[in-house]
Amino acid sequence: MTTLIIGSGHNALVAACYLARAGHPVEVLERDDVLGGAVSTVERFPGHLVDRGSSAHIMIRHTGIIEELELARFGLHYIDCDPWAFAPAPPGSAAPPIVFHRDIARTCAAIERACGGRDAEAYRRFVAVWGPRARRVMRSFGGAATAGRFVRSFWGLDARGGASGLSREFLQSGDALLDTWFDNERLKAALAWFGAQSGPPMSEPGTAPMVGFAALMHTLPPGRAVGGSGALTTALVARLRSDGGVVSAGDAVTELRRAGDGWRVRTASGRDLSARTVISGAHVLTTLDLLRRGGFDGSVLDDWRRRIRVGPGIGMVVRAATTGLPGYAGATEAESARGLQLLVSDRRQLRLGHAAALAGELPPRPAVLAMSFSALDPTIAPPGEHQLSLWAQWHPHRLADGSDWSAHGEREADRIIAEVDALAPGFAGSVRQRFVQTPVDLERELGLIGGNVMHVEMSLDQMFFWRPLPELSDQRVPGAPGLYLTGASTHPGGGVSGASGRTAAQLVSRALRRRRFTRR
Repeated sequence: MTTLIIGSGHNALVAACYLARAGHPVEVLERDDVLGGAVSTVERFPGHLVDRGSSAHIMIRHTGIIEELELARFGLHYIDCDPWAFAPAPPGSAAPPIVFHRDIARTCAAIERACGGRDAEAYRRFVAVWGPRARRVMRSFGGAATAGRFVRSFWGLDARGGASGLSREFLQSGDALLDTWFDNERLKAALAWFGAQSGPPMSEPGTAPMVGFAALMHTLPPGRAVGGSGALTTALVARLRSDGGVVSAGDAVTELRRAGDGWRVRTASGRDLSARTVISGAHVLTTLDLLRRGGFDGSVLDDWRRRIRVGPGIGMVVRAATTGLPGYAGATEAESARGLQLLVSDRRQLRLGHAAALAGELPPRPAVLAMSFSALDPTIAPPGEHQLSLWAQWHPHRLADGSDWSAHGEREADRIIAEVDALAPGFAGSVRQRFVQTPVDLERELGLIGGNVMHVEMSLDQMFFWRPLPELSDQRVPGAPGLYLTGASTHPGGGVSGASGRTAAQLVSRALRRRRFTRR
């Protein structure tokens, strides 16, 4: 019997590909006409291939999934972002920028010019210590979220203070980690802003590994998929179809009901499908709504909903078509335009922004991450033009004064562009067209409830074997045999990794083997 998969996010497609490759019949059901969820690319402006969600891919390049599924054979190719990050000097400063090359020696040389010799040497040691730790974190992401796997992932890791000292370093805040290692606030702000791309501010406990993940970028940097972020989805769909899998777009699942020892899945077009096994790659709260419509115990669902914390929202995006790249003082385009442009020089800006979001207010100054990947991949923009994605945190989904985002989106986009223009004078005048994605737009178009691109908060209490809740962390739903969860709502969380999809496929494959053995 066919395994039905709800949603075509990259984790759902990864699960489908592994199952289809093993010979299991699979059908993916997607509500949208565009496949891939937040990992998709569309033509927003004439001749511009613009990402709807993610832009740079980091974690999936460290999982082995691309190689296991042979996605290069299906057209997926990455260009390394090198330099992988760039932090300009504050406006009016004559200080050099900080350039994070893949090569550690070149990075340390840039840090020495901008921040001094002590921080340069400290960064070299930081990468040596946290590089192996970040690899262990990735190892823990690669399978089921169990305590045993977690311990095995980190077993034998060298620690000066023993297990107690090591656990303290992992559980501290990212800011505390940075203050331990470095003196220069510009360097600390750049690394804190990189870590905050996971969602939480680096003032929260347990965020040290998010900062430490920067050390892994010197092993394999972020990658830009040729043709846009959606090239990953295109390759996964091609792989799935080559193995006999089916993808149905533009038909939302409306109900998920237990029927005998299987499931009945109804869609908006009136299809009524039967399956022994269902994998939901939708937001966990969306999955709970489908179960409610199918008659699942409402009191249990209400309890789960109350305990899953989505948070106030993370941010918004401005997609811009421009006549040129930002010109930052003291930097060439080769240094600034190929990676993540970390446009924050003081962590105070991050702290104020996050505090405002918690209060339902707009940030005093938006913290901006600029990405100009047309500098790496000219195919995404017409000749003579460029394209930028400007991601800004923190922007609450629901504003405290009750006003609608339609009254704020364009003005906030102006402020985001102004942040770039202050560091690269003349940038605002280069913008010819723009597409604004507020938190409400992210929810409406991509199904990201609350505008949270990570689905639910990536805080310590909702990670690993607590994500999204302890009883749901094994990607199964108590009282719903044959239903599995995948996607950013599950371990290891948001970001483009595919790890949750691979784990879901492994769980389903084992269950199918047991079922066949029992029948025999």
